[in-house]
Amino acid sequence: MPADLIVYALVAAGLVFWLRNILGTTQGEERERSNPYLGPENPDAVKPDSDSQDKPLNAEQQIIALADDPVDGFGVDNKTAENGLIDIAKADREFDIEFFLQGAQDAFAMIVEAFAAGDRSALKGLLADDVYKAFDAAIADRDEKGHTQITDIHAIRKAMITKAYMQGKMAFITVKFTADESSVTRDAEGNTIAGNPDRVTKMNDIWTFGRELRSKNPAWFLYETRGDIEDDNELIPDSH
Repeated sequence: MPADLIVYALVAAGLVFWLRNILGTTQGEERERSNPYLGPENPDAVKPDSDSQDKPLNAEQQIIALADDPVDGFGVDNKTAENGLIDIAKADREFDIEFFLQGAQDAFAMIVEAFAAGDRSALKGLLADDVYKAFDAAIADRDEKGHTQITDIHAIRKAMITKAYMQGKMAFITVKFTADESSVTRDAEGNTIAGNPDRVTKMNDIWTFGRELRSKNPAWFLYETRGDIEDDNELIPDSH
């Protein structure tokens, strides 16, 4: 055997011996080395505490959380409203405060813009009878005068629940809205008689939504509008 091959063989043997001493060998009774990124080997050591895990909040917890810490202006304004919402949630196991507030915001924008456009069909499916009558009368008066109105809701800045209560089978929730809007009213000749389509202003309104809890229809309807508050711009007729 050439001398250089003998040297290489001795070096290789030495490396094998050195690696075996450093890394060890796996015998039958030895445990396989664990991956440190998979956590401790003892499963009991990492068994999660069920109380410490994040769980979806139930309806009552959601209400309390929004009362304690409104999210970007959306929440529950006072303890009386909080207690009323909890009563509603107990009576209606499907009640979801976050879903309600999102739906109320959507309804607010739809109703304001539908009223401006005179869209009675859209309003009919969103308003209780008495409110619809007030809106219908206002639209009829506007049409008789030959006036037209355009209103755009750009953003809803706040939606705070100020009151919530049960009345027999009915549940009622009052929401104070603060929104950015632009609106213009023109006469029959197209002259601007109110508002400015290029100016965004703040709109405040207080609306009360209601629903019969035993009804199979999950929709909430607008039962009252009230704008007699600071900065009210009277875009929507008061129905109370």
